[in-house]
Amino acid sequence: MIITVNDRMQQGYVYALEAQEGTDFSVEFNPFFSPAKMLEMGVFEGRYLNDCRAEFPADWFVAAQLSDQANPDVNYFGIKSRQPLSVWRDKGWIYGPDPRGWFQWFCRYWLGRRLPAIDEIQIKRWKGFARHAGQIRANCDVGDVFCRPRQRQALLQWSYDPMI
Repeated sequence: MIITVNDRMQQGYVYALEAQEGTDFSVEFNPFFSPAKMLEMGVFEGRYLNDCRAEFPADWFVAAQLSDQANPDVNYFGIKSRQPLSVWRDKGWIYGPDPRGWFQWFCRYWLGRRLPAIDEIQIKRWKGFARHAGQIRANCDVGDVFCRPRQRQALLQWSYDPMI
């Protein structure tokens, strides 16, 4: 299947799906949630994929927590959780053909797009994010989901289990 993207940030970008949705991941990549589940739980203050929904399956958005304006209350942990995209660009955290960053890459990877060089970079970044889970384990009592809510929200936004 071929996907053509025409949204506010990309026009005429075309990619092929080489794997079935949600399958055939790198052995090093084991996301805890699907993009649909992340959107349902409340990520990125409800503002992430609003103008590019046509690229992704409609069922991802049936229960999604969305907002026309960035709204921290929409997030699972009810806190502000994101930096402007300009910060991501300035820090060099945007790679390849995914101008919205890691989550856009993850959504496209979940759908079945495979770009080996970019996938390797993004999976390495995902693996590195596990340090936040270690900080929660080291500083929070088991079951205290109110301890370090910013880090827990960040874990959710990188498809790690924030309830550790």
